[in-house]
Amino acid sequence: MRDIVFTAVMIGLLPLAVARPFIGVLLWSWISFMNPHREIWGPASHLPWAAIVFGATALGCLVAREPRRFESNAVTLLLLLLMACFTLTSATALGSPALVWSKWDGVFKALLMLLLTAALLTDRQRIHAMVWMMAIAIGFYGVKGGLFTVLNGGSNRVYGPPESMIFDNNHMATAMLVSLPLMNYLRLQSRHRLVRWGLVAAMVLTLFATVGSYSRGALLGCAAVALVLWWRSRHKLIGGAVIAAALVSAITFMPQQWVDRMNTLSTYEEDASAMTRLELWETSLKLALSRPLLGTGFTGPYQRAVVDRVDPSAPARAVHSIWFELLAEHGFPTFFAWVGLTLAGLAYALRLPRLVRGRPELAWAGDLGSMVQVCIVAYAVGGSFLSLSYWDYYWTILAVVAAAHAVVLRSLRQEAPASAPAWRPSAGLAAPVPVGSGARRASVA
Repeated sequence: MRDIVFTAVMIGLLPLAVARPFIGVLLWSWISFMNPHREIWGPASHLPWAAIVFGATALGCLVAREPRRFESNAVTLLLLLLMACFTLTSATALGSPALVWSKWDGVFKALLMLLLTAALLTDRQRIHAMVWMMAIAIGFYGVKGGLFTVLNGGSNRVYGPPESMIFDNNHMATAMLVSLPLMNYLRLQSRHRLVRWGLVAAMVLTLFATVGSYSRGALLGCAAVALVLWWRSRHKLIGGAVIAAALVSAITFMPQQWVDRMNTLSTYEEDASAMTRLELWETSLKLALSRPLLGTGFTGPYQRAVVDRVDPSAPARAVHSIWFELLAEHGFPTFFAWVGLTLAGLAYALRLPRLVRGRPELAWAGDLGSMVQVCIVAYAVGGSFLSLSYWDYYWTILAVVAAAHAVVLRSLRQEAPASAPAWRPSAGLAAPVPVGSGARRASVA
């Protein structure tokens, strides 16, 4: 029954994607981030929905003649550079061509759709809609997982949608941490009390689900997110008390088996999993140094024949670190471009609150910038222990904050002529007379 309902909904939405490409972008984001087709049974669960939506959206761009132009900023330019770098390192990869080009195909399509998304994020309403979609996509599993954790007393782990990038409990935990600041941004921008309290409840349940994942990396991420959220909060005393109360409540709720697992953080030398990760990181660094310009290509560290080139005794498997995974697979130039993408997003996020200071009509962008800073910290800390280097959800956050920066700059440029003084053409050397000083400021709200 679920697959019939889901298929009917998708068939009804696909024509809208053709008529309105931005609806197609939202639909693709829903499929890509949430993987709703993994929550159903039957033939529909295995159909290539993301590719179908991509095709409908691309057709819509031709029909509607949108977007009008490519949105050029540091994030989009670095995305283009990464596309070129990934193609080059794939062409020179050491591993199985079938595995390499299969991974390249998925990453390249995600980047291509991300560029289209960036081009269509042209105003506040579209940016806000995208943030809602992203919060719902991960928040669904946060609320579901939080209820699951509370009902079973935290005795079972929380996992993500099957056959997806975030199925693993550790990946799901980091995904939920990254989504928490987006929920808080929506809470700050929502006018209706019911919506605000609903988002608060979703955030609390998502926190319980994160802790209920039993991810040790997520616990470190929780601490980092709590610290940055407190630092970016408007009322630090009240905000700190609320954040601390929520975090302490979630931790004290968990059973002894959870406490025992978290305690292994202080005795990592005795933990086989932790020591294996250190060995994997060392091997990844050796692979990168053996081919510093091009790396080993996609899935290189996963393949026995590739790892044997530097250390026949080392394991060939997932690297469990976004930093070392990217470095081993693509070498130092691509690694720096990939890090630059995060730095570009962080620069926009840091600049937004300063740009909109004293402008209430643009305060939304300042809030978004502050929360994106938290998202970046959550990904950087949580991802340090995960193979999540090519997560398009995170890249979309960077595209969103870059788009918000562009919207704010356009609004400020529109205000500038209205506030500039005008000279009377017949007044000779008379003093300038300001015009439009009482004019209403342009608003993007």
